[in-house]
Amino acid sequence: MEQQRYLRIQQDPNFQELVSKRQRFAWTLSILMLGLYLAFILLIAFAPGWLGTPLSDGSSITRGIPVGVGLIVASFVLTGVYVFRANSEFDELNQKILKGVQS
Repeated sequence: MEQQRYLRIQQDPNFQELVSKRQRFAWTLSILMLGLYLAFILLIAFAPGWLGTPLSDGSSITRGIPVGVGLIVASFVLTGVYVFRANSEFDELNQKILKGVQS
């Protein structure tokens, strides 16, 4: 009985659409975040002097601090973007799938 339910879900076009959209979106955000981290690491490796330059004369805060904080903020923003889309579009598709299985 459960096996049939799983097969019905897997064959549902809404399920296939959900899986496809969610995977594509997750990979896009993952590649974007990895690209940002890679850029940061490359900046550390090839331009440490630029990152170590103070923001202003006499300041102990270097350019690297806001760049690093920006990277952390970017990860929170991308997480928020994913959660927003998951709670709207992906949940709607999920509800369609559940309604189709229950009927």
